[in-house]
Amino acid sequence: MEMKKRVSQKLGNKNPAEVVELLVDNCLSGDGEVEGLTDEYTGLEVLSMVNVGLKSLSKLPPLPKLRKLEVSDNVIAGGLDALSEKCPNLTYLNLSGNKIKELDVLKVLQNLKNLKSLDLYSCEVSTLEDYRDSVFELLPQLTYLDGFDQEDNEVPDSEPDGDGEATPPPQCLARRGPAEQTANVFTEDEDEAGPVGSEGEEDEVGLSYLMKEGIQDEDDDGDYMWRRRPQLFRVRREKRDVEDEGDDDDD
Repeated sequence: MEMKKRVSQKLGNKNPAEVVELLVDNCLSGDGEVEGLTDEYTGLEVLSMVNVGLKSLSKLPPLPKLRKLEVSDNVIAGGLDALSEKCPNLTYLNLSGNKIKELDVLKVLQNLKNLKSLDLYSCEVSTLEDYRDSVFELLPQLTYLDGFDQEDNEVPDSEPDGDGEATPPPQCLARRGPAEQTANVFTEDEDEAGPVGSEGEEDEVGLSYLMKEGIQDEDDDGDYMWRRRPQLFRVRREKRDVEDEGDDDDD
């Protein structure tokens, strides 16, 4: 669905000024710009545009009350100066999974004086040497970067905003490598065997594999719930064992 149509669908019969939270994830921005939003959304506090193909935020309308902006999994590489101009009260910004490569791109965020939490995991900039120290130095107003403060303390279950409301912590994978991200999947008998992927085991089966294999159950509401299949996580190990036995026979 096109982004403009999704925004209209979410609005329904409401007045745009009355909308406080707007989620338009996984739709399509035709030209890589924000579509469907206007300066009539004066009361908007939470906006989520995840995986919509955004290349730029230049057409974001003025949103004076916006506190949380989710634009992860897009293709934004720069142009963040629009945020300080149009969302001056932003406290939480999620840019994870975008095309941000250099620290200089983030410098304009210094103008967001209320920004407390920034997420950049899976952006190329997060692979730079001394990345965390550099970002905290560049943006001294930050409390959390990728879900951790400067002393490496994880964001608590709820973090009060400046207005006293509780903010849920971001779902952060930034501090883990690819192996660690999947190694925290537990088997049914995890008390005995521990988490899959421990002790240097190389096999990890991601969500995409589970989806491909159709390993899912449908609940009463028609939604899918993923169920654990420990044997899937042992496939590569068993394959290696067979190969090793073959090598022994050759010897």
